Amino acid sequence: MDHFTLRDGVLHAEDVSLVRLAEAVGTPAYVYSTATIRRHARVFADAVAGLGRGAPLIAFAVKANPNVAVLSLLAGLGYGADVVSGGELRRARRAGIAPEKIVFSGVGKTEAEMAFALEEGIGQFNLESEEEAALLSQVASRMGRTAPVAFRVNPDVDAGTHAKISTGRSENKFGIPYDSAPAAYARVAALPGLAVRGVAVHIGSQLTDLAPLERAFAKIGALVAALRADGHAIAYADLGGGLGVPYDPDRPAPPSPAAYGAMVARVTQGWDVQLLFEPGRLIVGNAGILLTRVIRVKPGASTPFVIVDAGMNDLMRPALYDAWHAMRAVTPRGDLFSANIVGPVCETGDTFATERRMDRVEGGDLVAFLTAGAYGATMASTYNSRPLTPEILVNGPEWATIRARQTIEALIDADIMPQWTHP
Repeated sequence: MDHFTLRDGVLHAEDVSLVRLAEAVGTPAYVYSTATIRRHARVFADAVAGLGRGAPLIAFAVKANPNVAVLSLLAGLGYGADVVSGGELRRARRAGIAPEKIVFSGVGKTEAEMAFALEEGIGQFNLESEEEAALLSQVASRMGRTAPVAFRVNPDVDAGTHAKISTGRSENKFGIPYDSAPAAYARVAALPGLAVRGVAVHIGSQLTDLAPLERAFAKIGALVAALRADGHAIAYADLGGGLGVPYDPDRPAPPSPAAYGAMVARVTQGWDVQLLFEPGRLIVGNAGILLTRVIRVKPGASTPFVIVDAGMNDLMRPALYDAWHAMRAVTPRGDLFSANIVGPVCETGDTFATERRMDRVEGGDLVAFLTAGAYGATMASTYNSRPLTPEILVNGPEWATIRARQTIEALIDADIMPQWTHP
């Protein structure tokens, strides 16, 4: 469910007309719904409430949408943060997320990032290799700190998602091999400055089937028992995130959070651990749109091209993953046509949809790309010297700019000309 609805023939974000918003901030622009974020956050929290020992920690995957205003909303709902860089960690702290609710994942943590995370006192490092564990041990020992750690274990389970967002197969770069985990834990337990406290797993993103997750979690349960038999005090199990959201209404809907929670309850029964979850897309995906304006409609060989002012640099998912986004006219006329929707970037890959049946539009019309709240603005670039788009947060009848539109002057001023380049 989202809060983008037609009222008197005009698409609104909650109580704000997108026509009026476009007049105020221009296009393209990302628009997020506070009510949708809060609703999805509560639905997921309700689905996992009472699972495991003590209250579960829900650590929002910051990479999905790192805007500090969005993180602050989630902090107010008791969410923690799953971060994969020092920058994301700083954003989480700026948003008011308590350090003990922060989990640091990612295969490439640097020495400087480790030191900063230790200074902040984060709740857990998800280690991705024994080499990383050795470096963290050195950093923690030098600082006189103890780092709480869990190994991310690769269960070699195919998540059945897009190859570029699958993370749980043996050939993926993430985690340590499942069969090597007991020996790895034995070696890491002997390192100074580290406190082994749990196990972590994450097999991919945009999962639309619970079966791969259940297989992965069952293997993790067996590993928890084996590690305890070896003398390790395993008190936490991080089950990752990845549950998908509906993009294409013609495809089967992904499992609901309630179904996911029921599966987790069944699989983790008897584990006697505190559970951690890392939802991202599930919380913010449907809470955002990319608002864009049609520049012109250009005739094509067989299908017209709707050229909009948003480009692949603003929304990378279609070019990167062949991802599907629904598109709606902000002021629909009531009839449909088939069109290719493209942006102004000088790449054939700057294509959002081909032969898409959609609301008929003309030059100057506004169009909303739906389900753009996750992996949208966060993946944007300035390719073709196109400034970054603004982000707008709507709350009932009010709205606020939570990231200003970058100016072309600011973009160019970031370049530095050495003396020898001057004419």
